[in-house]
Amino acid sequence: MPTYAYRCSVCGPFELVRPMAQAAAESECPECDRSARRVWEAPALRGVDPTLRRALDAEVRSAHEPAVVGTPPPRAADRRRGRATRYTTDPRHQRLPRPGAS
Repeated sequence: MPTYAYRCSVCGPFELVRPMAQAAAESECPECDRSARRVWEAPALRGVDPTLRRALDAEVRSAHEPAVVGTPPPRAADRRRGRATRYTTDPRHQRLPRPGAS
């Protein structure tokens, strides 16, 4: 449920958590029971996980400026150990079509 801000003319500001259907323009102050007006504030938006934010930003950038690579990225395990990427030695893989080869 959303949180709404109100201001009592005697007690000052307070917040109420209530359903949107009950977000009336006025409410009673919880301390003095006087009528309090609703105060409009900026919405409380939750932040996005930084990892997700980076992925979303990369997706937006790549839609207009795709990154072109010349080689496959190294495997994560090899990067952690500081080793170069291992390539296959299976002779059947040599017969696969290669880009740019004629």
